[in-house]
Amino acid sequence: MKPVVVYDREGCHLCEDLLEDLYRLAAEHGFRVIERDVDRDPAWRERFGHRVPVVEVDDEVVCEFFLDPATLLARLGTPD
Repeated sequence: MKPVVVYDREGCHLCEDLLEDLYRLAAEHGFRVIERDVDRDPAWRERFGHRVPVVEVDDEVVCEFFLDPATLLARLGTPD
């Protein structure tokens, strides 16, 4: 299954909430989560700025700020 990439930032409460929900969903459906702190890479920081968290699959944005489980699972081809 394709990995799910999350662009986040330390100290971001929206990021923490989204990641908690995402890891729970990953445990249920068997996908891998890759976290990328936007402040660790200038290109990520420029691309996303304060627009975090952002969830991507295959370099395509699936959702921003809040997890959309139905859209993510559909993108992964996983039944909800």
